[in-house]
Amino acid sequence: MKKRITKTVAINYLLYLPKDYGKDGKKLWPMILFLHGAGERGDNLEAVKKHGPPKLVAAGKELPFVIVSPQCPGDDWWTSVEMIDTLSALSDEMVARYRVDPDRIYLTGLSMGGFGTWEMVLTFPKRFAAIAPICGRGRPYQANRIKNVPAWVFHGGKDPVVPLKDSEDMVNALKKAGAKEVKFTVYPEAGHDSWTEAYNNPELYSWFLEHSLKSNK
Repeated sequence: MKKRITKTVAINYLLYLPKDYGKDGKKLWPMILFLHGAGERGDNLEAVKKHGPPKLVAAGKELPFVIVSPQCPGDDWWTSVEMIDTLSALSDEMVARYRVDPDRIYLTGLSMGGFGTWEMVLTFPKRFAAIAPICGRGRPYQANRIKNVPAWVFHGGKDPVVPLKDSEDMVNALKKAGAKEVKFTVYPEAGHDSWTEAYNNPELYSWFLEHSLKSNK
């Protein structure tokens, strides 16, 4: 008889709860899991507020989501097996601990976090209601695994760090696989920072809310 071995993992993260969270004890909230870029790795959680949803809510913007923003250790990468397992455990923990709707969990990330977004959804294709990878890279040959996951992909037309082709390849592969919904926004004059404009766009958050695991079936 094989004995199942369980492992305890730990990760630091920022947590944002909507202002009305808890006022209706029965209400379940959608959740955004945000993955930062390589420059925000380490053990200073304040660094995670540099970009994306954590930056917006730190500046006072109110969003109707539980937002979880973990921090990748300085010597690791979101795409490593260990980090993917840790992110999975963190997502499960949020659903168990907070009033999170498991049918409305959204995944997004920038640069290294864009890579992590693709890797995470390819590993767990039935976990996320929609994804928004920004200037990332995935595995086009596995696009069929996530054809039912709505995706809104962003990239800068003049990105000198992660080639635009990396996002183009994923978008084209998804379309070829018969993806249910894939949107692609290229900011023609943007370099590597295509995330500021993407996360400042209110349509992104409205688009997230249009999707649930139930509607994706």
